[in-house]
Amino acid sequence: MKRILVTGGAGFIGSHLCERLIKEGNDVICLDNYFTGSKNNILHLLDSPFFEIVRHDVTTPYFAEVDEIYNLACPASPIHYQYNPIKTVKTSVMGAINMLGLAKRVNAKILQASTSEVYGDPQVHPQTEDYWGHVNPIGERSCYDEGKRCAETLFVNYHQQNDVLIKIIRIFNTYGPNMHPNDGRVVSNFIVQALSGKDITIYGTGNQTRSFQYVDDLINAMLLMMQTDDSFLGPVNIGNPDEFSILELATFVLKLTNSSSKIIFKPLPQDDPTQRKPDISLAQEKLNNWKPEIKLEVGLIKTIEYFSKTL
Repeated sequence: MKRILVTGGAGFIGSHLCERLIKEGNDVICLDNYFTGSKNNILHLLDSPFFEIVRHDVTTPYFAEVDEIYNLACPASPIHYQYNPIKTVKTSVMGAINMLGLAKRVNAKILQASTSEVYGDPQVHPQTEDYWGHVNPIGERSCYDEGKRCAETLFVNYHQQNDVLIKIIRIFNTYGPNMHPNDGRVVSNFIVQALSGKDITIYGTGNQTRSFQYVDDLINAMLLMMQTDDSFLGPVNIGNPDEFSILELATFVLKLTNSSSKIIFKPLPQDDPTQRKPDISLAQEKLNNWKPEIKLEVGLIKTIEYFSKTL
């Protein structure tokens, strides 16, 4: 049994990770300040004597004896991370410093949940880990993009200077149950709008592309990454290389929800990427031939069922 700390553990991805870690027989501490996370995501885990919740903000230090740390704490959707951009940067940067300091103190292995947003609006397609990115450092999205880029820098520096054992993954668009209904992300937006009979809002022409990964595939990859040889630090892309346009996604959601909602178009926000697709060759090489298993239609059906119950 390992003692594992998950920051942002009550969030969308964090709650699924906590559940999986408990199922695999670990002792889990869930750290969250509930800015975007919800206790409802983890209430069912409270029956386990090996699960505990701590209300805490990672911008201040936290101390516990743990074997592993998964650092997921940070609002990940534009509507939330742009609400308080300074807080977003502090969460990424100070959160990384505090968790890396804890990992150094207790000799724990630590995984950073970075993001495909470090690539910005990419000029390389698909995106490989050696691509440095095309990011506007003063744009509307920079509080998140640059915060995550700086966090990666800190992780590498702590490894080089203090021998902290790190792992870095770059998460591409992920969806599934426990998503916040008002987080502004495209999958949850479309599903909530369709189920509510509201217009489906597409920003821009809808020809911009994304790759959509179901959350279970991501959790599998995170656990495999933490188990890799200590010499492999990452970063490594974790995403689904199947590419869909936003318009295709909207049509898919309308079909699966049997909704009569109409599609409307609005202006594209600043610095919104036109293409997003991971090259997962490195993940397949290093993570025991990992690849996403859940097709978009199957994952959307599961997510629609979740929102049908919670809305």
